[in-house]
Amino acid sequence: YSPAIEKIVFWLNKAITVAENDKQKDALQKLVKFYQTGDLKDFDTYSIAWVKDIDSRIDVVNGFIEVYGDATGKRGSYESVVSLRDMEATKRIAAIAKEAQWFEDNSPLMPEHKKKTVTGISAKVITAIVEAGDAAPSTPIGINLPNSNWIRQKHGSKSVSLGNIVYSYNVVGAKSPSMKEFAFSQEIIDRAKQYGALAGELHTDMHEVIGHASGKINDGVGTPDLTLKNYANTLEEARADLVALYYIMDPKLVEIGVMPSLEVGKAEYDNYILNGMMLQLNRLDLGDQLEEAHMRNRQINASWAYEKGKKDNVIERVTKDGKTYFKINDYNKLRTIFGELLKEIQRIKSEGDYKAATALVEGYGVKVDQALHKEVKERFSKLNIAPYKGFVQPKLVAVMDGDKIKDVKVEYPTSYESQMLGFGKEYSFLPNKN
Repeated sequence: YSPAIEKIVFWLNKAITVAENDKQKDALQKLVKFYQTGDLKDFDTYSIAWVKDIDSRIDVVNGFIEVYGDATGKRGSYESVVSLRDMEATKRIAAIAKEAQWFEDNSPLMPEHKKKTVTGISAKVITAIVEAGDAAPSTPIGINLPNSNWIRQKHGSKSVSLGNIVYSYNVVGAKSPSMKEFAFSQEIIDRAKQYGALAGELHTDMHEVIGHASGKINDGVGTPDLTLKNYANTLEEARADLVALYYIMDPKLVEIGVMPSLEVGKAEYDNYILNGMMLQLNRLDLGDQLEEAHMRNRQINASWAYEKGKKDNVIERVTKDGKTYFKINDYNKLRTIFGELLKEIQRIKSEGDYKAATALVEGYGVKVDQALHKEVKERFSKLNIAPYKGFVQPKLVAVMDGDKIKDVKVEYPTSYESQMLGFGKEYSFLPNKN
């Protein structure tokens, strides 16, 4: 991989010369050292320096970061995200981060699994400028790093919501006919139109800011990648989602001014249950089981809540005109159920309970209701909606004045296909078979 990594180092060295401040310069220098040595201790040193840089308005995520694509949960995929802080939108996410200790203290976790002191959560909304590797063309909507638990506990973490990406998804989602097709009532559709965008933004904010940062592992228990093994990523995403789901129906969010009423929370519950039980199945081929961590986590949370609430008819499965619907009858009881599952998943993580992790993921997050899957595929086929969304990257063109850059022009390729072919031609530094 050296020819590609040498190019990364070349451009990072260029970036070091125009760093915003000494902390950013120090972090970039440490990242270069990691690429030159390949030593994971050097990456830890870089990660600590990167977390400490909370003042730079331009920031970058760069490295072999996420392990979702590896069945063993060990091998990180390369990704890079260059971003600009959105100063106005950051006020919303900062209001949540400011109350991180309150959220931790009032969570439904067992007392021994709560952090006594929530350390250094840096939260902001960013505008993604350009993304590469595992972050493109299908991009994350939120990022919380570093992944290393000991760094997070000792030095803190950075949480970001990719504001322009979330906005784009919401604009497209508002025009999508899927809600009209799958929502049980006009009330749900109207609530989604009015509050769905804000609900999605708040869910992402809380997932990244207070979700991943919450809870602690018991003394003497190994990190989740060692104790929970191949189920660690799925349960971590489920846990962060549940923190967001539990608090999006809490009056605290109205009190701190980030949402107008609990109707926002209801809109998020409607969407989450619908997605976890039905909509995401459109991404699978008939006969497939769930493999991807985020898809597994959504089905676990939704189907576990559906099953545990059956006695009180909290979530009802309804057949109307030959079509299947899921409707929520009691939002407050559903919140309580989400809290119970959050408590259990945190216990599994804190205690390293692999047996319980296996039972939860294999029991609720893998198998697909084949009849329901077939129905979902048939209903989606009439809507002409792609199961995944991707983004065309802007092309940044330097305007030179001699050997100095005096401006940057933003250009957009004419199509996704032309951009991908162009990337292959200009940036193919490795052989096709390596």
